[in-house]
Amino acid sequence: MLNANYMMAWLKDSYHMAYDTICMHEFVMNLSELKKETGVSAMDIAKGLLDHGIHPPTMYFPLIVHEALMVEPTETETKDTLDEAIAVFKSLAELAHTQPEELLSAPHVTPVGRLDEVGAARKPVLRWTPEE
Repeated sequence: MLNANYMMAWLKDSYHMAYDTICMHEFVMNLSELKKETGVSAMDIAKGLLDHGIHPPTMYFPLIVHEALMVEPTETETKDTLDEAIAVFKSLAELAHTQPEELLSAPHVTPVGRLDEVGAARKPVLRWTPEE
């Protein structure tokens, strides 16, 4: 609970909180205003997190919050780790306003870039065989 509330308190000035109350182990950010202002979606922020070595949080859940990111920091994370994650989230919010195209094309440093998620859902590859 402490880590989630700590992160939420530091991110309130950069992201709209879907529920701006003391939370339990998670908090939900509503990025619909960010998307309207900049064109940058929750998916784009998640892809930007990958460029910083951060596994993206749960996306688009709960279903009643549009452009939702649900952050659930574990209680074993150190304050330094939380502060680093907060700094990355804040830098991505700033980047969304100053250079949205950087987030719209993220990730840039991962071995695989943006995948065709619609194609993957419609034509899933259920078995991978290595090339000879």
